[in-house]
Amino acid sequence: MPFSLYDAIVPSNIQIMTALDALLDKAEAFCTARGMAPADLIEARLAPDMLPFGYQVKSCVVHSVGAIDGARAGTFSPDHAPWPTDFAGLHSLVRAAIATLRALDRAAVDALVDAHAEFAFGETRLPFTGANFLLSFSQPNFYFHATTAYAILRAQRVELGKADFIGTPRLKR
Repeated sequence: MPFSLYDAIVPSNIQIMTALDALLDKAEAFCTARGMAPADLIEARLAPDMLPFGYQVKSCVVHSVGAIDGARAGTFSPDHAPWPTDFAGLHSLVRAAIATLRALDRAAVDALVDAHAEFAFGETRLPFTGANFLLSFSQPNFYFHATTAYAILRAQRVELGKADFIGTPRLKR
C-alpha cells in the first residue's frame, strides 16, 4: 500500500476534533451544573506558565486545518489571534475545522508530501518537506494541545475518561 499523507493526517484530525467538540459539551454542562462562569473554565491552566484551555482548543485547529493550509502555502507561522472566550465560539471554531477537514481533497493533501514547507517564527526559519512538517511538527503539536485541553478539564474535575479523548475509532467495515 503506498503512503498517503491524507490518510496519515486527516482522518485522525477529524476523530480527535470531533471528540474535542464533545469535550466542549461536557465542559459547558459542567459549568452549568456547578454555576461556574464559562470564562473560569476557558481560562483554566495546568500551570501558571502554560496557556489556558481556550488556547489549547484553538491550537488544535491551528495544527490541523491551519497546518495543511501552511503546507499548501509553503510557510506556517504561529497564530497569535485571540481564542474564543465562550463555548459557542469554541464550538464554532472546532466545527468549522471539522467541516474543512472533511472537505479536503485527498489528492491535494497527498501532493504536499514533497512540497516545500517552512516554519517561520520571527527570524527563525525551519525548512521541511510538506510530509515532514505535517508529521513531525504539526501532528505532535496537535496531539499535545488536544491532550492538554483534556488534562485541563480533568484537573478542573470535569468527569471525563480516556474514551472521551479518543472519540470514535475508525473500525473495519
